[in-house]
Amino acid sequence: MILAANFKMNHTRASTRAYLQRLNSIEKPAHIDLFVFPPFTALDSYESIATIGAQNAYCAESGSYTGEIGLAQLREFGIETLILGHSERRHIFGESQELIAQKFAFYKEQGFTIFYCIGETLEVKERGEDAIHIYLQKQLEGIDTSYDKLIIAYEPVWAIGTGKSATPEDIEKILAFLASHTDAPLLYGGSVKPANIAEILRIPRCAGALIGTASWDVESFIEMIQIAKEI
Repeated sequence: MILAANFKMNHTRASTRAYLQRLNSIEKPAHIDLFVFPPFTALDSYESIATIGAQNAYCAESGSYTGEIGLAQLREFGIETLILGHSERRHIFGESQELIAQKFAFYKEQGFTIFYCIGETLEVKERGEDAIHIYLQKQLEGIDTSYDKLIIAYEPVWAIGTGKSATPEDIEKILAFLASHTDAPLLYGGSVKPANIAEILRIPRCAGALIGTASWDVESFIEMIQIAKEI
């Protein structure tokens, strides 16, 4: 099982260090792999029971890419885990599928563990199941779905940070569809919280959760780890 905390644009280096110190005080369940994704300015060489990853990166070691971070910066902190394709990168910052696929190919070549995010908008959802499948397939274009360090996170855009989560039945259908295209672990993300994580983790083919808002408070994240421990 995989539980991952995506801090997004939250936490500083000091608060991330305090968060990880508290996280380190619990006993890590043997069957749960933990990941924490701080913002770039909070990356450091931490000792943690969780693997530390980056929320995004450009497909180059270094270069003239103002405002970006690349392989050289990630290597400084021993980072080998990365989120790519998050809907906020796609819809707020306008990242194209072509660019995301280029990033994927670059970091695959470097042997990174890649959390690859896909998910439909509300507009697509309202057009029905076939439209959702077509939309998700387009988000897999240029992505090696057989890559052995790939983790796919299904995050419906309309559920991220809204307090609304997809129904277990809807999630199960999408994960079954994705499982027909890849053997990669499949996570769910989108308003995952202590109140619903047990139900989500019991969904067939669900290998864990990529958690946003509810993971920013370390006590909330620990509560979800303890709930997952019993599943």
